[in-house]
Amino acid sequence: MNTDHIEQEARDAMAQQRQHEEHLHKSMLSRSQAEVDTPPGSHTAEEARESMIEQRQQEEQLQQSMRSRSAAEVGLSKDKSSQT
Repeated sequence: MNTDHIEQEARDAMAQQRQHEEHLHKSMLSRSQAEVDTPPGSHTAEEARESMIEQRQQEEQLQQSMRSRSAAEVGLSKDKSSQT
């Protein structure tokens, strides 16, 4: 009986794996179809938006870095002047 139980579990696991693979296959097909149906210009616009977002984030990081450095330099200047 124990082997029957193990065999049933193995069949169930194989069935679940097959269903999972079928789901992945259908998902890949639908994504591929969506890309084929999408006009080529829309990818360019999306890439441009992503590029602008990245550029804006880099600029914000640069500004934050400059503020931090300025604050650190001002703090150092105050410390040096208070020591004299």
